[in-house]
Amino acid sequence: MDRKSTRTLTPEERELFRREAADAAPLSASQRRRPEPTPPSPRPLSREADEAAVIASLLDQDPEDVETGEEFMFRRPGIQLATLRRLRRGQYRCDAELDLHGQFVSTARHALAVFLAEARDLDHRCVRIIHGKGLRSGNRGPVLRQKVAGWLRQRNEVLAYCSARRVDGGTGAVYVLLKRA
Repeated sequence: MDRKSTRTLTPEERELFRREAADAAPLSASQRRRPEPTPPSPRPLSREADEAAVIASLLDQDPEDVETGEEFMFRRPGIQLATLRRLRRGQYRCDAELDLHGQFVSTARHALAVFLAEARDLDHRCVRIIHGKGLRSGNRGPVLRQKVAGWLRQRNEVLAYCSARRVDGGTGAVYVLLKRA
């Protein structure tokens, strides 16, 4: 049948329609509305998964920008040089300490993440992390020392870090200055 043509129904067709639709009841107003589509979750799950994957891959890489000398230090943009000097001199009270030396890299990474999360929750301002000097690492050099330096740079709560004073572990430890909660 051509859709453009407007054909009227025959009396037999009208009677047939009335018989078939005799039991039909009109829809109520609520039944005539289309159901509202459920809104998407406000959490960007795909983006969160992507960011977690990127962070995991970054944590496995060796940091290229970490100094290879005996002492090292780092400060985020906006942190005054005087603040870093005070940190190097040990003028901040260390609220907590984590001893990592002798641990495997994967164990140390997890322990560091847990330690920094607890330090943030407890509103610690300065902490000391002992990573060791790598004396038993052979030709590889101080593995944990370099890893810890890279991991700390990737943490947003870390404002600055530097090698500790000799009495606090020297180049086998770092002072870490944390953001206030």
